[in-house]
Amino acid sequence: MLPRGGSSMPPPPNPAAYFPPPRVTLPSGLDILRTYSGAFISLEILFGTVVWILVSATQVPLPLLQGWVMFVAVTAWFLSVTFLCVFLFSYANRIAINWNQADFLFHGATFVFYFGAFLLQAATTSLHHLPRNFNSTTRETILGDHEYNISIAASIFAFATAVCYGCSTALALRRWKL
Repeated sequence: MLPRGGSSMPPPPNPAAYFPPPRVTLPSGLDILRTYSGAFISLEILFGTVVWILVSATQVPLPLLQGWVMFVAVTAWFLSVTFLCVFLFSYANRIAINWNQADFLFHGATFVFYFGAFLLQAATTSLHHLPRNFNSTTRETILGDHEYNISIAASIFAFATAVCYGCSTALALRRWKL
């Protein structure tokens, strides 16, 4: 027989016992912008925007190469904005994952993709003097002088963005190993 007021159901499990608290060493809110990581993420977004604009400003003579550059630039830009918003709006404290590890994996993978995009953009730029034959009488270069200059700027900013992602990766690795 059950004691008075007792029930046969066991008490519900404590959810805190099953989900560890999130491991975050970066500050939340506007304080994230006062750290080196926040500064690098802001530069990644700024330089990535410039790469995005410069690549889309050309006539894209090699769609396969510059299409990948554009895909990496746009995807990395959106993911970096999302990552920054997670810390700006303090969602990192509510989501129970190891944010230091997620930071390292995100920035490390993005560094590899962005460095590859930089190499493809530089390869496209290096083909400036290569002639393109439309027929036997018409010869034109792959990139005009104006597009060549834009492509040089896109290569420089793609490299700067890759360096920012590399620095963010190094900072994240340092935080993860602490």
